[in-house]
Amino acid sequence: MIETTVAGSLPKPSWLAEPEKLWAPWRLEGASLIEGQQDAALAWIKIQEDASIDIVSDGEQFRKHFVHGFLETIEGIDWQRMTTMGIRDNRYDADVPTVTSELRRPGSVHGDGARFCRERTNNKLKVTLPGPMTICDTIADAHYGSRPEMAMAFAALLNDEAKELEAIGVDVIQFDEPAFNAFMSEVGEWGVEALHRATQGLTCKTAVHICYGYGIKANIDWKGSLGTEWRQYEAFFPALNASRIDQVSLECANSRVPLTLLGLLKDKEVLVGAIDVATDEIETPEQVAATLRAALEFVDPERMVACTNCGMAPLARPVAEGKLKALGKGAALLRKELGHA
Repeated sequence: MIETTVAGSLPKPSWLAEPEKLWAPWRLEGASLIEGQQDAALAWIKIQEDASIDIVSDGEQFRKHFVHGFLETIEGIDWQRMTTMGIRDNRYDADVPTVTSELRRPGSVHGDGARFCRERTNNKLKVTLPGPMTICDTIADAHYGSRPEMAMAFAALLNDEAKELEAIGVDVIQFDEPAFNAFMSEVGEWGVEALHRATQGLTCKTAVHICYGYGIKANIDWKGSLGTEWRQYEAFFPALNASRIDQVSLECANSRVPLTLLGLLKDKEVLVGAIDVATDEIETPEQVAATLRAALEFVDPERMVACTNCGMAPLARPVAEGKLKALGKGAALLRKELGHA
């Protein structure tokens, strides 16, 4: 009851990439890079286990970018043809690669990293993948002609990857879809259908993570413009509740999301974001327990998982470690209250 997990990324050690910076280039190459990524993943697995995180991950130590880390080996993408486009409904501009021909996955992308982690922990293991809609909002299209069509092409590749990860022994495969909070009406039109294609045939737990973004200025400024209540989830939670996805991960701690919206996910396991990644302040276990306790009014404890709001890659490592410990201890406090210590 009330397991714990992380939403996504964890800080990379300074010898692997520049710390406290999103998507920093690697400081190692070749075999040294692989060894460095493995060492970083192993360190974070141990830190998560020590913090009583039940469902651990590699913290995205094997990739620079949560989307492009998957796209780097996909054929049909021209990485020399960079296109400037608005991201998350023009929240900010970015130079992105361009799809110029039919997409093809020549082989496993994250399998080696997942296998390394699976062999080194007895905990449940989660691997995160970018969701089809978010991929389409992070790459330019000069081939398919529409985002829904390109999303289904990416979903097929994601499905192949996910099936291989499941065969390795991954317990939870999570698809990150921050774009859902920017294109709310399109989630029901084609976003959920693309997720269904990406999860087709899987028997492991499937999750979708929708947040308000990393704690970077563009996202913080955007959140500051959303008013006293953040009701984006309200537009598409009914479609997700009716979907075949097992778990929905969302932002709660220090947010203006009305917790009543959790009631729209009555048929799902809910990953309650109880750690704010937009601040260096480390939560106390009591603060974490308070966030989870408030969510209990709308989510049965049997369906609740304690989680972080989003990835913690931009944070200093000691801050991230402190937040993980607070998450584990806060969930333990609440379990004790409920008589499930």
